[in-house]
Amino acid sequence: MASSSFWLAAAKSCRYVKPRAANRIFTRFISAQDAINFKESPLQTPEDWLKFQRRRIERNALHQEMSQYGSTQTRENTFQPHHTLHRPVAPNQLTLSALVASGAHFGHSKSLMNPNFIPYAYGTRAGITIIDLDQTLPLLRRAANLVRSITTNDGTVVFVGTRSDLSAAVRKASERLGDQGYYVGEKMLPGTLTNKLQMFGDAVVNSRVVPDLVVFLNPTDNTYAIKECAVDHIPTIGIIDSNVDPRVVMYPIPANDESTRTAELIAGVLSVAGREGVLINQERKAVEERDKERRTNGYGQ
Repeated sequence: MASSSFWLAAAKSCRYVKPRAANRIFTRFISAQDAINFKESPLQTPEDWLKFQRRRIERNALHQEMSQYGSTQTRENTFQPHHTLHRPVAPNQLTLSALVASGAHFGHSKSLMNPNFIPYAYGTRAGITIIDLDQTLPLLRRAANLVRSITTNDGTVVFVGTRSDLSAAVRKASERLGDQGYYVGEKMLPGTLTNKLQMFGDAVVNSRVVPDLVVFLNPTDNTYAIKECAVDHIPTIGIIDSNVDPRVVMYPIPANDESTRTAELIAGVLSVAGREGVLINQERKAVEERDKERRTNGYGQ
């Protein structure tokens, strides 16, 4: 009885605490009048305390019993809009549903469709060209294989997105490639690739300043940069909308070039593929270094 009096005194000194969000689903089993009475009247007798404990035990037992049923989706395993930027998927895990969710299938008005884009058009809807994502997905995976191959062979990749909403996407993509990744988040100055000596001086004569691959997230705003890549024979990847000629870049990816989520998704997939190539390159260099040390030690003996 002494212990009950102790807990009763402790309960009287405590205030009512609102149930957590995780237990809100079980408040439906308590009538509204009981909740009001429980909130307004504190525990006064040992019987009230025992009833309170019994209700809490029953609620916890119900929670443990019912938690194994129903949906298993959580915030971690469910698609979120920010996942395309911070948690991109690998090329082999990309699905058509993800492309549709990012709005990659929306093109421009059918009156603005470039004649050379017709093979990549699925049709029109309400005067808007619908891009055929059944062709976008394999072309995106082809571009991802190219990025992986270039980074595997110690090549450098530059991501270009000169719109303000694309700066975060190109920065994140280049960071995943480490020292082999670069980005241009603002205006790319004309002559950066073709007039290297005038831009950087004699210090770049013996340096590698020409990238091995350039990825354009908004190619229509960087036509001069694409021309410079063509002059220097640099392969290019670009997001091509329905109003653009797919032949302006070497590896076109037909998709909505005005959607930020689409650009983040494509840049993320390409950067993940490039990161795989960087890891392969680092592992190969480590093996070559160990073999070199082994041969050197063997010759020394």
